[in-house]
Amino acid sequence: MKWKKLVSVGLVLICMAMTAAGCEKPENVLKKEKRPVIRIGSDNYPPYSYLDENGKPTGIDVELAREAFGRMGYQVKIISIDWEKKIELLGNKDIDCVWDCFSMKGRMGEYKWAGPYMVSNQVVAVNEKSDIYKLSDLKGKKVAVQSTTKPEEIFLKKTDKRIPQLGNLITLDHRELIYTFLGKGYADAVAAHETSILQYMKDYDAKFRILKEPLMTVGIGVAFAKNDESGRAEELDKTLKEMRKDGTSKKILAKYLDNPEKYLEVDKLEKQ
Repeated sequence: MKWKKLVSVGLVLICMAMTAAGCEKPENVLKKEKRPVIRIGSDNYPPYSYLDENGKPTGIDVELAREAFGRMGYQVKIISIDWEKKIELLGNKDIDCVWDCFSMKGRMGEYKWAGPYMVSNQVVAVNEKSDIYKLSDLKGKKVAVQSTTKPEEIFLKKTDKRIPQLGNLITLDHRELIYTFLGKGYADAVAAHETSILQYMKDYDAKFRILKEPLMTVGIGVAFAKNDESGRAEELDKTLKEMRKDGTSKKILAKYLDNPEKYLEVDKLEKQ
């Protein structure tokens, strides 16, 4: 009898300790374990997706993904991908979607989209003492961009009359390299998402200057394979709208960006 009492007391103490430590009930853990996993392909693109000091994925898109897919009943697995192979990876079902500050404009026919869930400006940045102040000043200059991004497409298509003939367009595989090229003087300017440039300047105390004239204002979204019939893109689009409406998205963005409201004005974008 004494032994049974001791066991009972011990179980109570263990449960109390688990509760105090913020541990979940066994049935809740079990429910999470039974949730299907959704695999998200992303690149290293702060502040949207990157590894924290413990080597764990974090950032705006990572937090939004965990919240949105959590509401939909999924566990999230972030997979670092070769950004140039995103369409191939989706087609082979190696990943379920691509979520990492991905511009929708000009790509509507290539993917099935959820979004836009945020607004972003594609901009040009130069060294602080550069004599480049307007897009027209890029004539004959060397501009570095990340491969398969919207800025690369803008410069290659040459359909924007504001943009003169460049001296050279330098295409690089990784985001960090374009800033290295600018800082070392191998390039006269870089083009990327404004938020990404601001984050790099903050992280590395870089002295760049962003041109006031943007290349393009775009909506960013989550891309699924064009032939995806799972219904997840449609459900995610609905969930992201709910998160904007209930203030969850703003709360997440505020951790990383000043004036988070301006990045959530997607309704204005959709009317354009």
